[in-house]
Amino acid sequence: MSETNNAHRHGVDQDASAASGQDRPELRAAIEEIVGFGFAGVQLRVHDQGRTWVGSAGVRKLGETAEPPTDGHFRVGSVTKTLVATAVLRLVAEGAIGLDDPVADSLPEFGLDGRITVRMLLQHTSGVFNHTGDLGPDGTLLPGIPVQGQEYVDALSHTYRPEELVRLALSKPARFEPGTDWSYSNTNYVLARLLIEETTGRPFAAEMRRLVLDPLGMTHTVAPDASPDIPEPHAHAYYRYEVDGRVEVADVTRGNYSWASSSGDMISTTEDLHTFMSALLGGRLLPAPLLAEMRTPHPKSGDFRYGLGLFTEDTDCGGTVFHHNGGFAGWAALMYGSPDGGTTLTASLTIGDADLDFAAAAQAFEKAKKRLVTEVFCAG
Repeated sequence: MSETNNAHRHGVDQDASAASGQDRPELRAAIEEIVGFGFAGVQLRVHDQGRTWVGSAGVRKLGETAEPPTDGHFRVGSVTKTLVATAVLRLVAEGAIGLDDPVADSLPEFGLDGRITVRMLLQHTSGVFNHTGDLGPDGTLLPGIPVQGQEYVDALSHTYRPEELVRLALSKPARFEPGTDWSYSNTNYVLARLLIEETTGRPFAAEMRRLVLDPLGMTHTVAPDASPDIPEPHAHAYYRYEVDGRVEVADVTRGNYSWASSSGDMISTTEDLHTFMSALLGGRLLPAPLLAEMRTPHPKSGDFRYGLGLFTEDTDCGGTVFHHNGGFAGWAALMYGSPDGGTTLTASLTIGDADLDFAAAAQAFEKAKKRLVTEVFCAG
């Protein structure tokens, strides 16, 4: 239960923050504001040099009053990419693969351009088409698999195999010659999954546990493959769309997210993501030279400042944070850390039935990110 009746009315869980002896009214205000942007619920965890604050706001499920659980599981979207990049780099550290090895040597069945390297997959410089849709030379959208509307909802009962996603992407023209430009492509990380499996001879989920999850005790993080299940406890996520001028709201909490595969299908908690980000940036997962590679943005990524599975961002107060966020219909996730991993921000945001189209949801997400990053990394 919440600390005060007033907090309960606003759906803010203050138990854990009170237990840790911290009072962070600015964080409580921030997550209430995020709900005001149109999100159904938010759960937030902040670790700041040994101090912890956790809280939630909004509702766990539409039509109910209970707030989201502060230890709830959620779909992390493209946060998955940082976990996958770390697994690949740990294989590099083991000597199983080379960062500049041609991917085609390990995955010859796809007829990949022989110039595409492991590094190019992780930094999005391969030029491979994005299987969830990409932009053509004239800026028009070239569709991939369904990711919007009734088609998307219907597809949440369909199983896509990673090989199928790769072949779809390779049936489209390459965006550019390998290594000559930068373009974010989910397919790069589906190829990274297949590379992990081919290199180790073991399933992707098993290798993610061996390389990343088990060493850190991340027992609440899973790679679900085609399973629609999400462990309890969890909040519910919704997708609002139109069919023949009629508004529909689908509960997309359970669903087959194999369309994202290893580019975005993992499930975690704010505590597990904190554990991961703190260990990664603190140098406990990778040798220093590989961590430096991961944190170095590719020049062609421009303002995105993307390295090997990590974004670099300057704060308004002159500092630097590393992050990878994620999101798709119904879900959004945040994962930020200071350069030494001593301060982290991890959060889950669920979308409800508010009138948020894709552009409005993206704008609200940007507002939420900016507010939280400023409060956590620029305090004082």
